[in-house]
Amino acid sequence: MPGPVKTDPAKSPEVMLAFYRRLFPYKPFYLWLNQEQGKLVSEYTALEYLELTLLLRWIAPTRLFTHREFAFTLGESTYVRYNSFNNAEEFKKEILRANPTRFEIGPVYNARPRDRKTMQASALRPEKRELVFDIDMTDYDEIRTCCSGGAICIRCWGYIAAAVKVLDHSLREHFGFQHLLWVYSGRRGIHCWISDKAALDLTDEQRKAITNFLEVIKGGKEQLKKVHVRGSNDNGDLHPALSDALNDVKEVFVKTVLRDQDCFREERGWDTLLALIPDKDVVDSLRSRWQNSHSSSSTKWTDLLKAREKLSDQHLRYTKIVKAMEDIILQYTYPRIDAEVSKRRNHLLKSPFVIHPGTDPSQVDDFDPAGVPTVGQLLRELDQTHAELMEDDVKMDDEETKDDKSPKRSEPDYNRTSLRPYIELFEKHIAAVMRDAREAKRAANSHSMDF
Repeated sequence: MPGPVKTDPAKSPEVMLAFYRRLFPYKPFYLWLNQEQGKLVSEYTALEYLELTLLLRWIAPTRLFTHREFAFTLGESTYVRYNSFNNAEEFKKEILRANPTRFEIGPVYNARPRDRKTMQASALRPEKRELVFDIDMTDYDEIRTCCSGGAICIRCWGYIAAAVKVLDHSLREHFGFQHLLWVYSGRRGIHCWISDKAALDLTDEQRKAITNFLEVIKGGKEQLKKVHVRGSNDNGDLHPALSDALNDVKEVFVKTVLRDQDCFREERGWDTLLALIPDKDVVDSLRSRWQNSHSSSSTKWTDLLKAREKLSDQHLRYTKIVKAMEDIILQYTYPRIDAEVSKRRNHLLKSPFVIHPGTDPSQVDDFDPAGVPTVGQLLRELDQTHAELMEDDVKMDDEETKDDKSPKRSEPDYNRTSLRPYIELFEKHIAAVMRDAREAKRAANSHSMDF
């Protein structure tokens, strides 16, 4: 989950520039967006291919990079859109010159975005874009008890961890996407970038259809029931994909909602729970039992289960409560996505590694947002490593030992900091994307030769 490196409170233009000079992973970043290699694997010499795979050598730019929009935030408020670059070197040079406080990635257009002023107003059109998803912790404020607003901790991270696992599974199993990059946003949530060719080529209508399918939680704070996935009367069966997700999140509901967050301990929480139960007699009985009670959420959920089981011989009432409780589990654990981010190709999203690292979905439970390295920390690590290398130089007597050290000295600076594992994960994602691009190009070339 490569993502932002958090800034220190004492962030300054000098610190930002040091980050861009010494730590930003330009080569992996360029390869991620550029995707294609420009020629087939068979057209490389053995040495060239070794450099490409092991050193991530810079390669010829494609339209995926040259026609890509970048938007820079300069200082506190200046926002500059429609930047585009001919190659990776030009991109790096402008980043170092402008020293943006952050930058965002937009779509690939039918022309170079920076040439828009020479075109008619409607001539510049977005053609390709990663399919992206944004999950913001503030959308969980009404169901988290530990933090609110921009704050986030390891306890409420459980909601994000559940969202990642559910969304990752659905996107892979039900839509067939393979190249998902999960990025901690650096503040209060997580982004997903899908780099499959099929994802890049999606139209706005197709993106909207996928998003609508995945958007299960709907409605503002004033709307208590936010899950309506069973038809007009809420009595239908769940879609198989939702039944699949429900099985995945039941344990999360117990751990995060009932135990860690203890959502139903206080009256405000259990009153909302009862409002979602469609049986007046059960609601009145439990309300009387819970009034002036501070029993735990686990105890209250057990009370509800027992009340439901007493109706097992009354099929209609029993089934309604079963379905209502399933919907409650979904409402408290299913991903709360920002749908507008995903529906259109022209949306811009903060770039990974812009003053902000990551984890993969299988490790998302162990990710601690408070443990993300800050820029100041990374620069201190780099300075410490540099000092140690200088000290080693003084101690080295023979030239052969110096030669042994040289490969280590030539590696990128970020490999000598705690940013390294996140960039290794990023590079693993890039390698898979480029492998598919190579295979697709080889297949297309082979097909054309058949004729």
